[in-house]
Amino acid sequence: MENLSSKDYIPEVFRGGRGDITSHVGFIWQQAKAPVLVPLLKLMVFLCLIMSVMLFVERVYMGIVIVLMKIFRWKPEKIYKWEAIKEDLEMGNSAYPMVLVQIPMYNEKEVYQLSIGAACGLSWPADRVIIQVLDDSTDPSIKALKEQEVRRWASKGINIKYEIRENRNGYKAGALREGMKHSYVKLCDYVAIFDADFQPDPNFLRRTIPFLVHNPEIALVQTRWKFVNSDECLMTRMQEMSLNYHFMVEQEVGSCTYAFFGFNGTAGVWRISALNEAGGWKDRTTVEDMDLSVRASLKGWKFVYVGEVKVKNELPSTFKAYRHQQHRWSCGPANLFRKMAMEIVRCKKVSPWKKFYLIYSFFLVRKIVAHTVTFIFYCVVLPATIVIPEVEVPVWGAVYIPSVITLLNAVGTPRSFHLVIFWILFENVMSLHRTKATFIGLLEAGRVNEWIVTEKLGDVLKTKLGYKAPKKPRFRIGDRLHLLEISVGFYLFFCGCYDVVFGKRNFFIYLFLQSMAFFTAGFGYVGTFVPSSY
Repeated sequence: MENLSSKDYIPEVFRGGRGDITSHVGFIWQQAKAPVLVPLLKLMVFLCLIMSVMLFVERVYMGIVIVLMKIFRWKPEKIYKWEAIKEDLEMGNSAYPMVLVQIPMYNEKEVYQLSIGAACGLSWPADRVIIQVLDDSTDPSIKALKEQEVRRWASKGINIKYEIRENRNGYKAGALREGMKHSYVKLCDYVAIFDADFQPDPNFLRRTIPFLVHNPEIALVQTRWKFVNSDECLMTRMQEMSLNYHFMVEQEVGSCTYAFFGFNGTAGVWRISALNEAGGWKDRTTVEDMDLSVRASLKGWKFVYVGEVKVKNELPSTFKAYRHQQHRWSCGPANLFRKMAMEIVRCKKVSPWKKFYLIYSFFLVRKIVAHTVTFIFYCVVLPATIVIPEVEVPVWGAVYIPSVITLLNAVGTPRSFHLVIFWILFENVMSLHRTKATFIGLLEAGRVNEWIVTEKLGDVLKTKLGYKAPKKPRFRIGDRLHLLEISVGFYLFFCGCYDVVFGKRNFFIYLFLQSMAFFTAGFGYVGTFVPSSY
């Protein structure tokens, strides 16, 4: 140890006598650091900086496109022909195309009445629409309630069908695929899809169907989501910020510049002939909606996004439900990219520019890089440079680029701009699960096909906790304790303490704040908590 130079100085915490364990740990640390850890960390910093630049360029590019769209007042009605469908005295209601409305469901006890009621309230001739409730519920009592609700609407003259199947093979994709096999579907030209918590306005079909009627090259009309419970808790406010950017920027840019974007699985209308030509619904990944979108696009079909049409829906308000949703939304695209990358490259029906957009921008940057760089760089690599000061991160990579990216993301929700610090910390926490899910999808590992329906509470807390909460609700530690978040929180806290004692970069403020965010999530103090006794 006497031969160590001042450059190899070991902090006092690692010092000790010859028989002291800490001295051996310190010696091993110094021996491994220079030849192994420093080069490895430098490589990680280099890769993370490249990914940060990729994400930065993507965000700035989309921001420029959105500004130009606002300046030139771009609207889908100016690009594609749109005329309201008018009633014809001679043709009668046959002037309106036949529309199938599908509502896939699974044990949604709290919201099924709202979605069925909204679908039955669509302003469209009753004899030109068929509403199809595709119920995969496994709870007999819930199935009975839904069937009763369908019968109630049928008694009012609504053309509504209640369809069940013997198994849940393929989950949502399987239910939609089976729904398309019924004989009456052959009468329909278009299919509108709404998840169980979505409530379209009565004029939904009148605003969207004309795009399909007057533009035979369009396969899909996607509308925007409007969140009815965004103010329920801080977690739902954070979700609103992220999803608003997706709908107000990513979807708009994709529709305007490439006529392609990922179908959101709900609140959209498909041309049935395009859906069938693309191969129909497949359950090979957990993002059957994106899978269908890519396949239809490779067949030459175009999509249009109509952001002015908004459909009410509910955000997951429990941390457990949100984690499951984000796992599916991160794992599925990565797995789909693995399956379809070469198919996109070999496709001859789309331009090289659109192929580049699909592979690089849509999949690589947004679905893989955006998740991995957030967690690996800001929650692993950057804190590690505190303990290994031989590796430095340039200020532009550690501060300037993430600041610009954050501001561009927050623009979509100006009412929550004051919460941007909380949003950053929360997004970094969620990036842990998104990164893990992304690698599971890329490697097709264990949970690659895990499908857990996102739990929606509806008014459950108001109805069950309305007057007086039980004095002793049942509480299980496993309901709220999340070891992954707690482990990362301890790592960040350690790095923060190290920076206070030995460091010179003053990163400890960020490290302590981020560690507290991980601890908060790790101990279950995020979102709405519903005790297991309810």
